[in-house]
Amino acid sequence: QSWTVVPDFTHHAHSASLSAVAVNSRYVVTGSRDETIQIYDMKKKIEHGALLQHNGTITCLEFYGTAHLLSGAEDGVICIWNTKRWECLKSIKAHKGHVSSLSIHPSGKLALSVGTDKTLRTWNLVEGRSAFIKNLKQNAHIIKWSPDGEKYVTVITNKVDIYKLDTASITGTITTEKRISSLRFITNSILAIAGDDEIIRFYSCDSQKCLCEFKAHENRIKDIYSFEREGQHVIVTASSDGYIKMWNLDLNKIKDVPSLLCEVNTKARLTCLAVWLDQASETKENSDKAATSSQANEDEKSSIVTKTKVCWTDKSNKTAKRKMKITPEKQKLEAPLQKKKKKRNSSA
Repeated sequence: QSWTVVPDFTHHAHSASLSAVAVNSRYVVTGSRDETIQIYDMKKKIEHGALLQHNGTITCLEFYGTAHLLSGAEDGVICIWNTKRWECLKSIKAHKGHVSSLSIHPSGKLALSVGTDKTLRTWNLVEGRSAFIKNLKQNAHIIKWSPDGEKYVTVITNKVDIYKLDTASITGTITTEKRISSLRFITNSILAIAGDDEIIRFYSCDSQKCLCEFKAHENRIKDIYSFEREGQHVIVTASSDGYIKMWNLDLNKIKDVPSLLCEVNTKARLTCLAVWLDQASETKENSDKAATSSQANEDEKSSIVTKTKVCWTDKSNKTAKRKMKITPEKQKLEAPLQKKKKKRNSSA
């Protein structure tokens, strides 16, 4: 089985290199060293606007379902965005240094962030406030929740610390030879790790042993992504060699090297990657993949792939919590009804 990759939507997104990219079922957002976040509507294949809240390079972006986006930047600020109106619901001064990485808990109630102030911070997203601060010995540059939300990992240079949520203690550590550039939970117990070499490695979270490793690129790997489609696990990798590659991973034969599904030379210096799946085209046979990546040269073309399934139920503040499930039409209907009730009560 092999797939084909064709350019589907290309846009000169920023005046500087891209530093972060995220997707939900409709939008792709890109962050850059030019301090802006650009929004793209992938259903209509058009540019949707820009978010200008941050000062400094955008370092991390993460959607929660279809309603919220979190962004972090070198200004030390985390912003919570409503993706319906694209307004900033809350701006939190999260770290004394840069915000290096953030991750939203699958429940949507918590987020974790790490920064250049050597702290790991827990955020209560329901109330939009700090819940807990943990001091680290060194600066962590990646933080990530497991899919079930029962554990999370931090990356400090070439070391992955695995934490258990209920005890907030380290249950295991994975150490690699080179600095780690990207990490992805394939399942709750399998981690894919890519670093400043050409190798992808799969590790067990339980035993911290390497299950499989293979040479994926000719240069260092900048980002790794994964998604499941029709029961098939697909790994997507982007490298400084300009290639985006897609691999078929058989979880029943995890020790076997994944088979290459397709590759494309973007002729760009790739910096980040995400995957958006067009739900409508998933039913088509041999559906073409649009790979979305970022590049470091403003003259270079920008390609984009993006999306895995995410669930969300939570809200960023108390008002949102009360009104989240009420559509604008229902709100209009409810207000007059309440007034009528009041009049009846007063006349009684």
